[in-house]
Amino acid sequence: MWRGIKTIKDYKRSDKQNHKRASMLYLCQQRDQAFTGPSELRNHHKIHFRKKPFNCEQCGKTLSGSSSVLRHQRVHTGEKPHSCDECGKAFSRRSGLLAHQRIHTGEKPHSCDECGKAFSSRSGLLAHQRIHTGEKPHSCDQCGKTFSHLTSILRHQRIHTREKPHSCDQCGKALSDHSSLKIHQRIHTGEKPYFCDQCGKAFSQLIHLAIHQRVHTGEKPHSCDKCGKAFSCRSGLVRHKRFHTGKKSHSCGQCGKAFSELRSLLKHLRVHNLSTLI
Repeated sequence: MWRGIKTIKDYKRSDKQNHKRASMLYLCQQRDQAFTGPSELRNHHKIHFRKKPFNCEQCGKTLSGSSSVLRHQRVHTGEKPHSCDECGKAFSRRSGLLAHQRIHTGEKPHSCDECGKAFSSRSGLLAHQRIHTGEKPHSCDQCGKTFSHLTSILRHQRIHTREKPHSCDQCGKALSDHSSLKIHQRIHTGEKPYFCDQCGKAFSQLIHLAIHQRVHTGEKPHSCDKCGKAFSCRSGLVRHKRFHTGKKSHSCGQCGKAFSELRSLLKHLRVHNLSTLI
C-alpha cells in the first residue's frame, strides 16, 4: 500500500501502525506529495524541472529517462510485448494491458464525483468529466471547431483531409473511422443489436432506435420555421421544407417530371412500368 504516490492527507488518514514507516517518507517541497524512496522522489522532481536529457533517434522527441525512451520507441517499431492471456490482444505498455484486463474482470475503480458513473481507466474518467465542466481543449486548426476528446478531433479532421483509412472487406466501401465501419458492416451481417423496449423492433444503429422511440413518446424536436409543423426526425423536416421552397430534386428519367420526394418519384415510375405491360 506504500508504493507510488500518496498525498500527505492520505498518510495522515492511515492506520497508527504505519506511522513509524510514514516518518521515513521522502517529501516533495513543491507539492503535497510523499514518496517511499529517494529514486521515486528524483523521478518526480523531473516534472517540476522538466529535465529531459534523452532523445528519440527516430523523431527527436525528448524524454526524462532511458526507460521512457524504450517505451516511446515502440510507437515506431510497433512492438507490443504485453499480451492479454484472456483474448490475446497485445499492448506496447503494461499500463495499457492492465487497463484492458478490466474489460474481462468488469472492474471500474475510477468513479465520477458528480454523477457516480464508474470507469475502468483514469483517462476515461477525465474524458467523462468534461461533460460536466464543458471543457473542450482540442480545437481544429482548419475551422476552429472544439472537441472534448482527442479521438473526436482526429475523426473530425478527416472531413478536411477526406482521408478514409477504414475499408469494408465485403464491398470495399471506405470510411473515415472504425466505428463507422462497424456500423456499415451490419448491412452485410444483418446485425441489429438495439431493441425498442416498447415494441421490440430492432435497429442496426443507436440513433435509429432513438428516432424510433419518438413514435412512442410523441416527441417532435424538429420544427419548420415557416409554418411551425413539427417532426420526429430531421429528414422529415428537410422533406417538408421542399413544399415551401418548391424544390423538386427527384426527376423521372423517362418523361422528365420532377418530384420533391423520392417516394413520389417511385410511385410515378409505376405508371411507366404499367404502360409497357398494356
